Amino acid sequence: MTGADQPLRIELEAGVLTLTLDRPDKRNALSSALVEALHAALDRADLDPDVRVVALRGAGKDFCAGADLAELLASADLSPADNEAAARRLGQVFVRLRVLPRPTVAVVQGRALAGGAGLVTACDLALMSESAEIGYPEIQRGFVPAMVMTLLRRTAGEKAALDLVLTGRLLGAADARALGLVSRVVPDGDLDREAGALLARLAGASPSALAFTKQLFYQLDGRSMEDGIALGARVNAVARQTPDFRAAIARFLER
Repeated sequence: MTGADQPLRIELEAGVLTLTLDRPDKRNALSSALVEALHAALDRADLDPDVRVVALRGAGKDFCAGADLAELLASADLSPADNEAAARRLGQVFVRLRVLPRPTVAVVQGRALAGGAGLVTACDLALMSESAEIGYPEIQRGFVPAMVMTLLRRTAGEKAALDLVLTGRLLGAADARALGLVSRVVPDGDLDREAGALLARLAGASPSALAFTKQLFYQLDGRSMEDGIALGARVNAVARQTPDFRAAIARFLER
C-alpha cells in the first residue's frame, strides 16, 4: 500500500536503505504519520548491520513540500505543549539524520520546501537535479521556519540564511549549490544514475571509517583548531584498532 496507508516506502538493496516519501498526491507533505514512519525507519538504519548508507527520496515530481497544511491548520486549536511536542518529533528526525553512524544522502527532484528543505539540509550529502528548487517559504504562510533555522544558519551563513527565511524566496539548484545547501547538482536525466553511483561507493566503503569520519566532522563544529586536532588524534588512534583498518592496510601492502 502507499499514500495515507503507508506514507514511507522502504527498500534495502546492496547496503543502501532507500526511504521514499510516498505521498505524491500531497507533494510528500510531512504528516505526523510520515514523521513517525521516518523515526521507525531510522531505528532500523541504526540497528541493522546490513544498512551501510541511507538514501532519502520523494515519490512523484517533488521531493517534499514541507508540513502537511491540513494538519498544520488543525494544530491551531491544540495546546502549546501538544504543538511543541509535535514540532520536536520533526526536529528529532533532523537530529537523527545527523547522528546516525551511517551516511545519509538526499536525492532531490522538483521542490524541497520548508520541512522538506530541512530534510535535505539535515542529510550529510545532497544531490539535486538542475531543475529542482529549494526554499523556506513559511513566512509567506504567516508561519515561522523554526525547525529548519538552526540547520540553515549553520550551512548558509547568517546573511544568506536570514535573507531566505525573511523573504521565503526559492533557490534554483545552482544557487543552492553555491550556498552549500546541496553537495552536487546534476542534469535532470542523470539524477538516478549519479545517485546510484554515489550510494554504491558509500555502501562499499568501510562502515567503521565512515562512522568515525562522520562523527568527527560534526564534533569539530565550534571547536578551536587545537581542540579539533586533539580530538582528531584520539579518533585516529581508535580507528587504527578496527578490523576494517587492518584488513585494508594488509590488502594495500599485498599489491
